[in-house]
Amino acid sequence: MFNRREAVSRIAMMVGGAFTAPTLFAMDVKESGKFLNADLFSLTDAQRQIVAAVAEHIIPKTNTAGAIDAGVPAFIELMLKDCYKAPEHASFLKGVNDLIKAKFLSQNQDGQVAILTLLESNTKDMMRSYQQRRMKVGDNVDKETLEGANGVPFWRLIKELTLLGYYTSEKGIEASFIYQPIPGKFEATKLLPGQKSFQY
Repeated sequence: MFNRREAVSRIAMMVGGAFTAPTLFAMDVKESGKFLNADLFSLTDAQRQIVAAVAEHIIPKTNTAGAIDAGVPAFIELMLKDCYKAPEHASFLKGVNDLIKAKFLSQNQDGQVAILTLLESNTKDMMRSYQQRRMKVGDNVDKETLEGANGVPFWRLIKELTLLGYYTSEKGIEASFIYQPIPGKFEATKLLPGQKSFQY
């Protein structure tokens, strides 16, 4: 049996990368129950609509539940409010407000995808710069310090929280894994045609 932090690490490996230091810190806060000052962060209804729309782009509804169905937007707001520090609050709100200024919700599907594609490209450049700085200083500077007073970039933050919220939700688990009880000794399960390759 592994704890929540180990489970999150396995989720990070499954989705193709490690979480940033503030997200790992947030998981420690969540696990300890010693929440930060929730009064420092809040979203307006307009901002919540942006968060929901972006999360649904990251994990859209198909024949399985999407981010909205899995309750991811509420999870994102709760995690930011209870478990993240001021730099991530500022970075997240700036990203959301930039999308409001770009009239993101008024765009059609292709327009929204184009905006998010550009946002992802810019974020990759920022994270690449961060990795280069980290390589120069090695272990002499803490990861959280390196990520700086500006916080983790909005796109990286909302993507991490969307994946984390989805794959730790009941609907996300049901959509992504298949439950196979294996009583007694281990016996390899033969996959049926069209059956998912992951089990829990």
